[in-house]
Amino acid sequence: MQTSALPDLAHTAARPVHWLATATAMAAVVAAAGLLQPDAATATATSPAPGHRATAPHGGASAAPAPDAADVAFPLDCGPSGQTVADSAPGDLDGDGGPETVAVVRCDAGSGTPPSGVYVVTKPDGAPARVVATLVDPAENLQVTGLTVAEGRISATLLGYSSADVPRCCPDERQNPVWQWKGNAFIRSAGPAERTARGV
Repeated sequence: MQTSALPDLAHTAARPVHWLATATAMAAVVAAAGLLQPDAATATATSPAPGHRATAPHGGASAAPAPDAADVAFPLDCGPSGQTVADSAPGDLDGDGGPETVAVVRCDAGSGTPPSGVYVVTKPDGAPARVVATLVDPAENLQVTGLTVAEGRISATLLGYSSADVPRCCPDERQNPVWQWKGNAFIRSAGPAERTARGV
């Protein structure tokens, strides 16, 4: 029979004193390792320093709120019935980082569906909100639904009438234009045709 080259370990039975010494040594090693950690290890868990403000994505400061369409007098003559904002949507239309508001406005007739106007509202710093463009004039006698503002583009569905004989309840024409700021005006496109919205 071959004899083992290792010493006989039978006499090394564990005793409580042995385990206590081992546990104490391990605790000392763990504590020393914790003290030797670099400062960078805890940097991600800390909060921003006081006085620092959060920034919006892409590194810019949080954007100002879009102008409130309810605070604007629109160029729409409704007499004593007054105006109502039927729909509105915010968005940065000219790429300057500040949001504008697109509003669908009509007279508050109480019954029926009066024609709507579509307006772009802006609010320069320190100035009241104001209309800067008319995309759809109420004189066009159109109903406006489905207003959407996304990626600098304004889209809506315009419902109209092919003649004065068509009942006002039932528009028989439909357009789906898109407006986008180009140069110094909002350009309307619907298929291959384009036209420039008049300024106010």
